[in-house]
Amino acid sequence: MNVLSDLLFWAVFAGGLFALRQQRIFWPLLALALLLLFNNLFTPYFFNLEIRNGYLYGSRIDILNQGAKVMLVSLGMTLVIATGGVDLSVGAVMALAGAVAARLMVVDGHGFTTAFFGAIFVALLCGAWNGALVAYLGIQPIIATLILMVAGRGIAQLVSDGQIINFADPTMVFLGNGHLLGLPFTLTIVLALLAATWMLTRRTALGLFIEAVGDNPTASRYSGVNARLVTFLAYLFTGLCSGLAGLVAASNIKSADANHAGLYLELDAILAVVVGGTALTGGRFYLVGSLVGALLIQTLTTTMYARNVSADIAPMPKALVIIAVCLLQSEKARRYLSRFTRRPATPPALPSPAVAPSVIASPAQP
Repeated sequence: MNVLSDLLFWAVFAGGLFALRQQRIFWPLLALALLLLFNNLFTPYFFNLEIRNGYLYGSRIDILNQGAKVMLVSLGMTLVIATGGVDLSVGAVMALAGAVAARLMVVDGHGFTTAFFGAIFVALLCGAWNGALVAYLGIQPIIATLILMVAGRGIAQLVSDGQIINFADPTMVFLGNGHLLGLPFTLTIVLALLAATWMLTRRTALGLFIEAVGDNPTASRYSGVNARLVTFLAYLFTGLCSGLAGLVAASNIKSADANHAGLYLELDAILAVVVGGTALTGGRFYLVGSLVGALLIQTLTTTMYARNVSADIAPMPKALVIIAVCLLQSEKARRYLSRFTRRPATPPALPSPAVAPSVIASPAQP
């Protein structure tokens, strides 16, 4: 089964790469393919797939499941970066959402529905706070979101009384550990949010407004676009994505850990967006590219674990791979590298000098 599944996997992957060879997403997909090929050749059992109780298990399935948190956050981060901003508070919002949900269920005795919507409401409030600071008060995005990055985790500690709150609600546990059609339910959440985001940004004018604000907020404002409202909505949506990711993270470990949930995840989300093709300067954005970037980063992390790389030096190879992908995406870098790989042109052969015909004096005729 594993041999057939591997052949099918690589056939589909190769076909996708060939079909997308002219697209911007080609380079992160190629990097992901090379990383997976490395694991296929050198990491034992990495490509093994098992069916247990009707569900698929294996390292590739774990990448999809564990990478769901980065993928969810990267969708929101994509829109924020497209407006020319950045959100450093997504990890703290994740911790706060998980803490609120766990407290409502365990301490206050509420059911899953109340806990779920209560956590999402708090996450939306966090997004609205960031959006108001950036859009309406004119604070620089990195400073505005840094405030909540620092304060949010402290608020999460207050909500959880500095304790790790364990829960056993079956619906909450299913959110991050359940399966649908043999695959992790977290993948369903990611695909549903991707579809909703794509519909909102590509089937309405909202996506065009976001790109216009990122390219030139002044010009977009003179064109009639409410740049402040667009920016506010982008941060609000990022709060929603962070809240969902926080609930998934809490469900994965069946507890709310306000100190470690979502720690440094904002960095992975930003890297995923950049690797996916969205420029930090704002403007045009690529939702699917951000998901591919998130999968690449999660595959890197899983590879480090599988190769027993120390956690102290694991960020170094991750950084090298990210730099390589970013260089491959740069047209200027590719032109520069092509100078060393292009064969020198053979100079054209010089034409041979024409030989003047010899003039033989004919004897004078009598």
